[in-house]
Amino acid sequence: MFVSNVLSRVLIISASILSLAGCQTMATDIPFDAAEASFIKNAGTTKITGHAFRQHFPRPINSAGEVVRLIPVTAYSHDRFEKIYSGDKFVHALLVPKVEIDPHYLEYSRSTKTESDGRFSFEGVGPGKYYIATEVTWTKDTMILPDGGIVYDEVTITGKETDPVKVILSGN
Repeated sequence: MFVSNVLSRVLIISASILSLAGCQTMATDIPFDAAEASFIKNAGTTKITGHAFRQHFPRPINSAGEVVRLIPVTAYSHDRFEKIYSGDKFVHALLVPKVEIDPHYLEYSRSTKTESDGRFSFEGVGPGKYYIATEVTWTKDTMILPDGGIVYDEVTITGKETDPVKVILSGN
């Protein structure tokens, strides 16, 4: 009983410290340039299909009902993704840093939602280099804090694709 109470207190204190560490908002070093991101507004013929999940023993956990964003790779978005992901393709839910966002940034992205099986798609995507990002989080009855986190990958569309471009968002 004593060990269980101590462990619970340690976990709560650790979670509090981690959440406070994430409270500071980082500034981006590069201003958002709508002209640089405008290629996302160009109609295309390419379809992107994907599956968002995290491997969690003994089976994968699918992203379900989460927003998936298609974001043009620009100097601004690259700077944001570097600050958020620090060179990885996954950040744990408790460690996601707050990075300021230009109010026009999301106007130059597209979004959809994952199905219950983690699948998603974007149709009519024009040529360009894109980030695709979403969240894969879960809790169990015995968990106080969420597990999982945010994931992304990059895709380049040439406009010459005849088959859908397949993307796996697993953080690997």
